[in-house]
Amino acid sequence: MRYRKLGRSGLIVSELCLGTNTFGGGDLEFWKELGGLDQQAVNAVMGTAVEGGINFIDTADGYSAGQSEIAIGRAIRELELDRSGLVICTKAGLRMGPGPNNEGNSRAHLMRACEASLRRLDTDYIDLYLLHMFDPAVPLEETLRALDDLVRDGKVRYVGCSNFAAWEIMKARGISDREQLARLEVVQSHWSIASRGIERDIVPLARSEGVGIMAWAPLLGGVLTGKYQRDGSSATPGRRGGRVAPMLGHDRVHDIVDAMRGIAENHGVTPAEIALAFLLRERAATSLLVGATRPEQVAANLRAVEVELTEEEYAHLNELSALVPDYGTAAVAPAREARAQYLG
Repeated sequence: MRYRKLGRSGLIVSELCLGTNTFGGGDLEFWKELGGLDQQAVNAVMGTAVEGGINFIDTADGYSAGQSEIAIGRAIRELELDRSGLVICTKAGLRMGPGPNNEGNSRAHLMRACEASLRRLDTDYIDLYLLHMFDPAVPLEETLRALDDLVRDGKVRYVGCSNFAAWEIMKARGISDREQLARLEVVQSHWSIASRGIERDIVPLARSEGVGIMAWAPLLGGVLTGKYQRDGSSATPGRRGGRVAPMLGHDRVHDIVDAMRGIAENHGVTPAEIALAFLLRERAATSLLVGATRPEQVAANLRAVEVELTEEEYAHLNELSALVPDYGTAAVAPAREARAQYLG
């Protein structure tokens, strides 16, 4: 396993982060379909991940209505894991009860949500606390002051956000700098070889400002694992059935998968490992979130950090998956590139 710094902080996290929205579920139909892992299965997955060098675990209070956090805390106890060696990330903002004050990024909700997460995780502190999404109903100053107070109280070590637009991140960072508040060190955004939209704005922001990126769904819900054929058939069908979002283009995504199959065969791995290795070439990708329902899936994902794509392989995949250039940006690109010669 390799490790990277989280944004500009001093926190070191594994390049792969264990996603846990498959933990728990019970009779909650949506979460049960995602995985619905019982405690024994959770322990097996977490044990394999930690043994393989993953020190980064991501969850949220809204995952299985808090059951995911409870399962993580229990696994740490039952497996006798070293809590100080783990980086636990959880998120707040999803609805956790009736009424308008049981969701969102208000001070009232964040303070309650943090205390509840601490109890469920059975821990004294949360290493990384994220806003699950931007809340237009609450002034950013209120939200950021609440996060800063949680840091000053020792309940939270670092803070970040999830699913924020680039301008929302920069507005928050500006307020934090002005008011000397804890800064958002990381953004959790969707990113995969077949869906590279954040490369238009989030990735350049991350490079410029030292913001870490946690990429969620880097395997596009299983589509990029290669187990689905172009017609949607699979020997081991999953919950998504190989569906591709129309905006991504069914044939385009499967052209990428077909190319990864050939490259994977050359490396003796699976297309999933090639998809992860492609993103790990980008230094802005702090950590990739990989969920699992079985220890074997964790072990397969762990192999991705060892895959070294050749320049030719990377170039081929990059060409197949590249974003369609924005016209306005492309029009002024030559002038920008000409000025870049003076950077030395």
